Amino acid sequence: MVCDDVAVVPPIDPLAALRALRESGARPAALIGSWGGFDALLAPAPELASGRMPDGAPWLGVLGYPDVRADDARLLPQVVGGDPGPLLRRDGAGWHGELPRAHGGGRPWHATWRGPDPAAHSAAVHACKEAIRAGDVYQVNVCTRFDGRLVGDPLDMFCDIVARTAPRKSAFLQGDWGALMSFSPETFLTERDGHVAEHPIKGTLPRSEPPEALRASMKDVAENVMIVDLVRNDLGRVARIGTVRAPGLLRVEAAPGVWHLVSHVTAELRPGVTRDQLLAATFPPASVTGTPKIAARERITQWERHTRGSYTGAVGIDHPVTGLDLNVAIRTVEWAPGGTMRLGVGGGITIDSDPAAEFQECLHKAATIVSATHL
Repeated sequence: MVCDDVAVVPPIDPLAALRALRESGARPAALIGSWGGFDALLAPAPELASGRMPDGAPWLGVLGYPDVRADDARLLPQVVGGDPGPLLRRDGAGWHGELPRAHGGGRPWHATWRGPDPAAHSAAVHACKEAIRAGDVYQVNVCTRFDGRLVGDPLDMFCDIVARTAPRKSAFLQGDWGALMSFSPETFLTERDGHVAEHPIKGTLPRSEPPEALRASMKDVAENVMIVDLVRNDLGRVARIGTVRAPGLLRVEAAPGVWHLVSHVTAELRPGVTRDQLLAATFPPASVTGTPKIAARERITQWERHTRGSYTGAVGIDHPVTGLDLNVAIRTVEWAPGGTMRLGVGGGITIDSDPAAEFQECLHKAATIVSATHL
């Protein structure tokens, strides 16, 4: 359902509006950054529950990474979502919709984290390099995990980290099932009027390094180009012949704490392609699996100690006013009722990867989240 515009309200901080919705007794959801042509989307009372994503209905939610290790259960359901209901939307003109009248203030919270096992991650990287030497795979995204605990409301933790870091594709969802705080820099998939795009990230350096060093890195460039080829192949399964393009290759872009190497791939859908068919062709995202994709996914569950859960899935919206817009659920925290948290981190492994450097990259990616421990 498309919400009616009541008036265009002068800009108000979306985080304050999100907290105000909480004070009114709701369990709001938020997409903040760059979403469907808006810089903030708030759903005051979304209907979010576990279950599959519908094909064609208004939907807001998370699609978890589909593969599971038998010895490590999920923290949250694989798919959570539903009708977002009326949306409050903010763009350059201000807010569209009726904002809450309550004033939203922050509440104290405290987070503690336990870091991943470097030896286990190193063993996975070595195993990946051996598989590359054998010709079984060419590149695989190998991940590990931080485990944490939160005392306080996850909405406050989300608001404070977004305020400090301003991620491009942040999202907050909450219900009886738990909560998801996504601080992602990466767009997975957008679609509007048959035009689709993916924006894979491959290649990372800490912000303390010069950005030109990332573009000059043969390892990072090779990694990015391999994933662009995989994205082109994925989209080619549902695109009109001859429409798959890569108009933006190897752009260095800033993200919280790091530089990323980002490429842009576009296509035009064949007539009649459904949402289910589009996601079957492209999900899980190429940048967090590897190439060849099926072989990479099979080995990920062998090499990684943890079920990824929501991490490396996708969070976003499918709605008449926004089109389809999904992030890649990286820099994403899962929270279970009771306070348990999980934060996945990882990176792409090629034949040139150094295990110690790859583990350090994981720490850099997590730093802006795990360093924010309290208010």
